[in-house]
Amino acid sequence: MEDPVPVQPQRVVIFRPFPLEVGQKITIAHGPRAGDWEVIGVSERRVRLRCPVSHKEVEWDHFCYLVEIRENEPWPHRG
Repeated sequence: MEDPVPVQPQRVVIFRPFPLEVGQKITIAHGPRAGDWEVIGVSERRVRLRCPVSHKEVEWDHFCYLVEIRENEPWPHRG
């Protein structure tokens, strides 16, 4: 049997889907979707947003993630 690879503490960036809710006001800081939006619809796979200035409505697959950076996190994670 092989010896397991030792787990070393590392700096790890954690991504989690953010649970958007209807009525939330959000700001997307960068990228082609950048700007202020109001959440007007949420399904299991899609999110519907409205621009508060132009009132343009868009619907996209979920894409918002909460990011957390952890110091001294064991990596790689083991099941």
